[in-house]
Amino acid sequence: MKLKSVKEMLKRLCLALFIVSALACQADPRVNIVVSESDLKPELQQSVIAKSLVELLENFHYQKVVVDDTFSSIVFDEYLKALDNGKSYFLQSDIEDFEKYRLTMDDDIRSGDLSVPFYIFNVYQKRYNDRVAFALKEIYKKFDFTSNESYTYDREKLPWLKSEAESNNLWTKRVKYEMLNLKVTGTEESKIKETLKKRYENLVSQSTKFNNQDVFQIFMNSFTGTVDPHTNYFVPNRAQEFNEDLARTFEGIGARLQLENEVVKIAEIIPGGPAFKAKTLEVSDRIVAVAQGKDGEFVDVIGWRLDVTVTKIKGPKGTIVRLKVIPAGQELSATPKIVELVRDKVVLEDQSAKRIIKTVTQDGKSYKIGIIQIPAFYADFKAMQARDPNYKSTTRDVKLLLDTLKRENVDAVVIDLRSNGGGSLPEAISLSGLFIKSGPVVQVRDRRNSVDIEEDEDQSVAWTGPLGVLQDRFSASASEIFAGAIQDYGRGIIIGNQSYGKGTVQQGIDMGRVIGTADKLMIKAAQSAGNKSGATVSANAPQFGQINLTMAKFYRVNGSTTQHKGVVPDIEFPTVFPKDKYGESSEPRALPWDTIAPSKYTLVANLDVIKAKLLSMHKERIKNSLGYQNLQQDIADFAKREAETTITLNEILLKKERDSQEAKVLERENQRRIAKGLPPLKKGETNPKDDLDFIRDEGLQIMADYIRLK
Repeated sequence: MKLKSVKEMLKRLCLALFIVSALACQADPRVNIVVSESDLKPELQQSVIAKSLVELLENFHYQKVVVDDTFSSIVFDEYLKALDNGKSYFLQSDIEDFEKYRLTMDDDIRSGDLSVPFYIFNVYQKRYNDRVAFALKEIYKKFDFTSNESYTYDREKLPWLKSEAESNNLWTKRVKYEMLNLKVTGTEESKIKETLKKRYENLVSQSTKFNNQDVFQIFMNSFTGTVDPHTNYFVPNRAQEFNEDLARTFEGIGARLQLENEVVKIAEIIPGGPAFKAKTLEVSDRIVAVAQGKDGEFVDVIGWRLDVTVTKIKGPKGTIVRLKVIPAGQELSATPKIVELVRDKVVLEDQSAKRIIKTVTQDGKSYKIGIIQIPAFYADFKAMQARDPNYKSTTRDVKLLLDTLKRENVDAVVIDLRSNGGGSLPEAISLSGLFIKSGPVVQVRDRRNSVDIEEDEDQSVAWTGPLGVLQDRFSASASEIFAGAIQDYGRGIIIGNQSYGKGTVQQGIDMGRVIGTADKLMIKAAQSAGNKSGATVSANAPQFGQINLTMAKFYRVNGSTTQHKGVVPDIEFPTVFPKDKYGESSEPRALPWDTIAPSKYTLVANLDVIKAKLLSMHKERIKNSLGYQNLQQDIADFAKREAETTITLNEILLKKERDSQEAKVLERENQRRIAKGLPPLKKGETNPKDDLDFIRDEGLQIMADYIRLK
């Protein structure tokens, strides 16, 4: 080791001991922040990671990032939003106190000083605990449910609470609302109070479980999210969870969950898992209670930490979990349904493309159309590298399915990519190659503006007949590469909604490879002196966490990026999910749409004339379509619910609204069923999830039109 390196290491070790000593103090003299013994405090390892992340972002991110005062201001706002998006905890006086740090966060992160974000979090946690304690006392009040009061549950666009009195008024109404939610379902008063008492005691319990890794993760999310929505840092245990997810195996119900307004919501049903097979859960359903086994007692999970709720729902293969669920689109006051699921091993690598055949009749003639549903772009890379001739992948599975469809003499094929969030880029390229002879499929540009053209080099074509692609707002990444290539080559018709718009490439970087030996020794010295993390880190987790850094951008062969705008379908349907709230275009710091030079490729066909005719025929057909009318009504209802921020606290009115909504849902469902020749449901009867899919069915009609025109 060179003398200069030794001196530098000794210098850093001395600095480490100084910082450890400073962290133990009760105040930070630079920012005049008073720290109590019970407050969460940053550790040296987090300081080193923060500094390293600034260097990574400024030197290697696709977008040339500058961490300056403008950047600092955005981080400041994002952090407050992450902590208190509903503006239910902080007071205006807190925000005014924090404002002096708005333009200093960039300098602090660059130097590794995390005292300000920890100070803000500690204030938040005190406010949080105070509000929950207040709510616990309010449970025992006698409320009048005949008044015409209302509760504003969404305060995101309102000012911060001006005083403790205003906060008390808000929280009194919140408790009243939660009581009324339970009351209108017929729950007894004593049981209501017991449920709410447990709910708020759980909130207190979860608050005490926060550690400095949690704070660091929240702040780093705000920091990296200021750059772009897909650059993310994960603390060690979160990094392990992320990598396990990439490994595609776990035991549970097969659903991804997220927290929204302190209620756990189904974000995704994983194909092949227990929830997918049972068809008893849907995206946006909310889980309000969990029970173990057939006879276990339900535990209310509203307000719990997401990871704690996930732990309750996950479990060994073969065991039973029961969930109380509020269906998507219904108020929390609605009567929950009980869903029983048997946990199983969910192997995401084994998600498989599946096929069905539907017959469409037009003008007395029938057409057989094969539908191949692709849930993700998957590949068993380990088996592939081991030269296993039977390794599993999307392309191999689809090719086999196409062979069976050809043997059954289908007239057309539809690739269904709805809710396919992407996956393997090589699979998107090779899948495209099943429908074109050869040629470029996607272009990838890095931060140096160097463009790599990814091509299909296989001359064989697995299907030459009419082709359609179904996509929706949640078709993303690799799905968009495939759909874009099919559209650019004129190989098929794209049907559905404008896709998500994720056209960026991320690379996972273990921070242990970035942080130098001297810094690691400095951290080890600090830990030996007592500056240890507030969380236990698994031995299998990356010890310094991991960053997924946006390194490149996808472009179609026509030169247009899939970023931000995604793929616009040839035949577009209205979408329930508005673009300003869902998809890449809803992200304020999403990378922009742009273009580069197109690749050299040969059109399979020019479909412009046919597309115009198909669109005209589609519009004429849906004029009197019940399915289309229902879709329009669903869009209107969703928009109405999204615009609402308050709810009545009058028992009669709330019950009337709930009954009316349930009756409306039942009537519309029965209209769909009768039109399909299915028996109507009775009030309270469970929907058996029959094969009702207007988007797919109209897509098949469009394909029948396509066959006739060709």
